[in-house]
Amino acid sequence: MPIIGLIREGKTPADNRVALTPAQCRWLKINVPEISILVQTSPNRCFSDKEYQQAGVTITENMSDCDILLGIKEVPKEQLIPNKTYLFFSHTKKLQPYNQAMLMEMVKKKITLIDYECLEHDDGKRIIGFGFFAGVVGAHNGIMAYGNRTGTFHLEKVNSSKNLQYLIHTYFGLKLPNLRIAVTGSGRVAHGIVEIMNLLEITEVDPEDYLTKIFAYPVYVHLKGGKLYRRKDNGPYQREDFHHHPEQYECLFHKYIGCTDILMNGIYWQKNIQPLFEVADVQNPDFSILTIADITDDMHGSVPINLEDSTIDDPVYGVDRNTLQKTAPYLPNSIDVMAVGNLPNELPKDASRYFGEQLIKYILRDLIEGNSKIIDRARILDKGKLTGLFAYMEDYALGK
Repeated sequence: MPIIGLIREGKTPADNRVALTPAQCRWLKINVPEISILVQTSPNRCFSDKEYQQAGVTITENMSDCDILLGIKEVPKEQLIPNKTYLFFSHTKKLQPYNQAMLMEMVKKKITLIDYECLEHDDGKRIIGFGFFAGVVGAHNGIMAYGNRTGTFHLEKVNSSKNLQYLIHTYFGLKLPNLRIAVTGSGRVAHGIVEIMNLLEITEVDPEDYLTKIFAYPVYVHLKGGKLYRRKDNGPYQREDFHHHPEQYECLFHKYIGCTDILMNGIYWQKNIQPLFEVADVQNPDFSILTIADITDDMHGSVPINLEDSTIDDPVYGVDRNTLQKTAPYLPNSIDVMAVGNLPNELPKDASRYFGEQLIKYILRDLIEGNSKIIDRARILDKGKLTGLFAYMEDYALGK
């Protein structure tokens, strides 16, 4: 009988989300009796040890008996157990330097690493993730920041709410000014942003109207695919071609920087994709964006004035238009940036329930039974050795 362990989050600050909730563990115990689940004791989870115990799950410190270990964020290298199979967001496939030492240690300890981020359907669509809740929280924070800057309305931070349903109730009766919002992206993050736009009764308009018309109510434009990028040779936008050859595409967002109040950024970004605008653009008096919610949060990435991560407790900072230096938020000559890297932690129970549902529905059975293309494509390391799809990581993984 395979034993699955829910490990304690070791990264600082500790993440409070979980891969499986107590109710989901109880359901698995009844409906999938061929597996056993252990939960490592933790003071930081959004669900307490007592809640897992009440669900009939064993709480323990020792994870050495487990075959498969489920976490959320990266595992500190000193906490890695040799010869185990781990699932978590490793943030290594882009060769992120801050996680190189962890991956090198996993190679030494002959660990099998399956990355949640790489779990995809055959058409390339991500199977599992917290993106929707990142979009929900990020969009809320962006609207909140604009209200704080302008004084036209007031919203509390998300983490003062109990759950998503409670958050929705805070929108009742809220009247927004005639602001204009640009939403970018087409994945789960963008879906979360659009959910907040709908809850706030912000009207979607098409790009041409957004650029040319004046509205007597708040509006947003949703920019994705061919509305946001085009081939430099004027050929048609093709999603697969863009993902394989992004350097052959140019970004069209420059058309929107003079008529937008809030930018909600939910696009996937890598180094050879053009940013949404250039740093120098913010020094132009015609740059009208006052608030940027960089929900995908790539430092100096698609939003080039994302200078550093902000935090749940202090989610917004300013960037001076002239000096381009970080300032306090809401100053007269600054642009406000919300760049929190762990947004779903503000709605951890809702986010964890959704994540666990996807894990049970699409992944768990394949993980237990083996011989799964989905699992194979997400396996970065197999007993300490890079698999074929990730051979490009050799120098990084071996410290060459």
